[in-house]
Amino acid sequence: VQLVESGGGSVQAGGSLTLSCTASGSFLSISGMGWYRQAPGKQRELVARIVDDGSIRYGDSVKGRFTFSGDNARKTVSLQMNSLLPEDTAVYYCYLYYGRPYWGQGTQVTVSS
Repeated sequence: VQLVESGGGSVQAGGSLTLSCTASGSFLSISGMGWYRQAPGKQRELVARIVDDGSIRYGDSVKGRFTFSGDNARKTVSLQMNSLLPEDTAVYYCYLYYGRPYWGQGTQVTVSS
């Protein structure tokens, strides 16, 4: 399994970015996929992921601002990030759990004030 992210970049506070992750390899569905992020000096934290009942769980700090979506046929998940804040600056990682965790290479998101 390989996960390839795209869409990171730099934006001013209040702006928007969309991240995408496309998975390749032998796995059944995107139900185990999500996004995490890691800021310098901090632990990796949940941004959004699909949970067991198919709903989306969001990290508290992004609720109401970020929207997770997925296309099972294309094995792609996306993260629409609105109203970005400087504290959203981090490396964002695509994640898949399929027997074991898989991680993408990460994409940098930088939000300036």
